[in-house]
Amino acid sequence: MGTAEVATNMSVLIYTIIASFITSLVSLIGIVFLFGNTSSYGANSKSMVSFAAGVLLATAFINILSEALYDSSSKDAILFVVLIGIIFSFFLERFVLWYHHHHNDMHNIKPSAYLVLIGDMIHNFIDGIAIAATFSVSIPLGIVTTIAIISHELPQEIADFMILVRSGFTRQKALMYNFLSALTAILGGIVGIFLVHTYSYILPSALALTAGIFIYIAAADLIPELHENHDKSKPLNQAVPFILGIALIVFITQFMPE
Repeated sequence: MGTAEVATNMSVLIYTIIASFITSLVSLIGIVFLFGNTSSYGANSKSMVSFAAGVLLATAFINILSEALYDSSSKDAILFVVLIGIIFSFFLERFVLWYHHHHNDMHNIKPSAYLVLIGDMIHNFIDGIAIAATFSVSIPLGIVTTIAIISHELPQEIADFMILVRSGFTRQKALMYNFLSALTAILGGIVGIFLVHTYSYILPSALALTAGIFIYIAAADLIPELHENHDKSKPLNQAVPFILGIALIVFITQFMPE
């Protein structure tokens, strides 16, 4: 391994760790509720979820999937891995993360508090792997992916914080445990770097799997929630953030240097 390659790998590792740590910091968003109430969250959550859905879909199709297809010699194999990513997300949510959701359902949730934390740890670990895979392709793709993950994490982390508080945690402890569970993103990033650099041939598949996960989150989790909470008297409240999320990724893709 030459000096230039070592330097490149170290650069990717540093970017991955920094980006993973930044996404972990999103879990501290609950600090805004330490001394206030959570009523303001409900008013803004729909717009946040809508924006996240647009960002995730645009990132999956415009950036990650297109890169995976470009780097692979088998387009059919890549599309199959995307399907695997969707199926994987379905079973992960169904059998492991069944309490890990965005809905503000606070009924009988005390037993679910630790499941939320476990779900966060798994979810953020996977986010770290996604960040590592995309930074291994290029810095711009890694940045776009990090933005997509942060946009999704914001409403999710606020909802998780409120669930922990309603489950009996003090706000300070809920904030601390939520942050600690989010730090698994860094571990996922380090593991992801090791995998894609040791087994470089898996990189297109790793990208495809990431795209499938993003598509599932947007299409099976976020968008159905938007339909469920749709206010017919305010039709643009969800549509505008959704389009803005897509537009942001298109803008970044067009104007960010390779």
